[in-house]
Amino acid sequence: MFGAIEILMIAIIFGIIYGRDAIDKTWNKRPEESVMESFAEDVKGYYEKDPKRLVQIIVGVGSAGLFIILGIYWVLTRTDILKMIGLEQ
Repeated sequence: MFGAIEILMIAIIFGIIYGRDAIDKTWNKRPEESVMESFAEDVKGYYEKDPKRLVQIIVGVGSAGLFIILGIYWVLTRTDILKMIGLEQ
């Protein structure tokens, strides 16, 4: 039976193998442009291909952020984690 460490190692190996292929195919950054310029070009490309896709990405990122924030709020208010880390008495 596999343990969590073995499964994590297998996932990392597959991520490296298949992630490198995906990066090589989609990488279009020029050496003279900064990270934000590259990001702006990618966003512009997404919008030009399909304007609805950009809206879906924005809504998805916003929803994921809200979900994480609400999860942290729930953990802090419903559990004794603040007492465990010494922030409340």
